[in-house]
Amino acid sequence: MQMTARLTGDAIVATVKDDKQVVNFSVALNESYRTKGREIKKVVTYYQCAYWISPNIAPFLKKGTIVEMDGRISVNVYTNMNGEPKASLNFHVNSIRMHGGAKTVETKTVEAPAETTKAEDDLPF
Repeated sequence: MQMTARLTGDAIVATVKDDKQVVNFSVALNESYRTKGREIKKVVTYYQCAYWISPNIAPFLKKGTIVEMDGRISVNVYTNMNGEPKASLNFHVNSIRMHGGAKTVETKTVEAPAETTKAEDDLPF
């Protein structure tokens, strides 16, 4: 299956058994449709994603990034601490293509220039 979605948070690299690493992240898939009454309905579906091929992609998977992914979907059914049944959709990612970067704000530290000495001022270049 193929999907294009937006990351809901920064990716996290986890180390599991046998020192294997997995990149975990979540995405939101936005869809809309028109009802018979011509009203537009918007639906957001969230997926928990796992990418096992290379952890080197994690620094690029930031909140807000649009990604196109190939993989397969699975369902995780569990009971929460209150005894209520819950489910989550998981996407096992085989390939990732990035289509839009997250809006990031870069801050740079600028150091004040060091004081020049008299000898440096006399140099011809």
